[in-house]
Amino acid sequence: MDVNGVVAEGFEPVRDAFVRNFEARGDRGAAVTVYRHGHRVVDLWAGTKDVDGTAPWEQDTAQIVRSATKGVAAAVLLLLAQRGELDLDAPVGEYWPEYKTAGKEHTRVWHLLAHRAGVPVLDHPLTPAQAADPVLSATAVAAQAPVWEPGTDHGYHAQTYSWLTGELVRRVTGRSIGELIADEIAGPVGAELWVGLPASSADRVGRVAQLEAPATDSSALRMRPKRSVSEAYANPDSLTRRAFGAITPMPDENDPAYRAAELPASNGIATADGLARFYASLIGEVDDGVRLFTPETAELARTERSSGPDRVLVINTRFGLGYMLHGGASPLLSDGSFGHPGRGGALGFADPESGIAFGYVTNSFRKSVTADPRAQALVRAVRTTLS
Repeated sequence: MDVNGVVAEGFEPVRDAFVRNFEARGDRGAAVTVYRHGHRVVDLWAGTKDVDGTAPWEQDTAQIVRSATKGVAAAVLLLLAQRGELDLDAPVGEYWPEYKTAGKEHTRVWHLLAHRAGVPVLDHPLTPAQAADPVLSATAVAAQAPVWEPGTDHGYHAQTYSWLTGELVRRVTGRSIGELIADEIAGPVGAELWVGLPASSADRVGRVAQLEAPATDSSALRMRPKRSVSEAYANPDSLTRRAFGAITPMPDENDPAYRAAELPASNGIATADGLARFYASLIGEVDDGVRLFTPETAELARTERSSGPDRVLVINTRFGLGYMLHGGASPLLSDGSFGHPGRGGALGFADPESGIAFGYVTNSFRKSVTADPRAQALVRAVRTTLS
């Protein structure tokens, strides 16, 4: 296997694990980047970026990262709070009056980020075109009655997180969440990541890898530790099936129109370096330059707000404000790590104590939601370099 890129001295185990992912874990095209204390120490890529297996993966190849997008979206809300433009403890209806219906009057802003809002499903699922319409989708989620009293329990808002966070940002700023990510995160940090990639950006579009099509049966959802999520997904009336099915049918993720939509729960596009660089900027200066979060905001992001049995994922999960926290469902580097995986493989996270920021992207879909074995092998390798 020809692997391109570099690793700093001491980080060779990450390269070994990356090679092993291709030899034994089925990777076809992928990249991994690691920063430590704001400086890049691993930057590797290999394989092919097209479904035919003929076009080589390049250093600037980007990839849809699915739910790893949620961590980027959360940063927008936390930055607004950091600047005093958004009160995380305020009722959502204070900014979005139409949301104060059907038992959601007391939903707090932080409930949205911690998956406690009680609206992981839509009684009337949206088509891909409807999901991409910011007005229609916001209206749909505002009208939805919660399936539990907001704030009293938690369950993963797999798709509705897009419209909850996107509309709240629009109400506070008058701008779309994709615009703010471009102007206030990706641009200043120098990170190649987007939520909403216009089809007109021909040069950039041509460098986005093609995804394998995911499985459509109940085996498409697996997690670590293995439990009953597959059975839950197989039941069309379960919260699991309804939450992931809030957009029906499943969009074609290789469609330029889907990539151009702004769905901050699921369709962010990033290079491995873009994802890692973003997380590096949350916990320190990147290359002695920009830092996004103050230490106080970084601490706020990773303070546990939800833990225990997840009503959607059917396993124990832990969440801070928009970020998954280290645990059995989503092992990261240490107890202090915060980040977000993407269904099928992607992973981005930061670990403030070690100064590590990590990004992994792949175009080989695997049956995983929160703990892909390829990403986990790379995380374990990073851990060995710190021991």
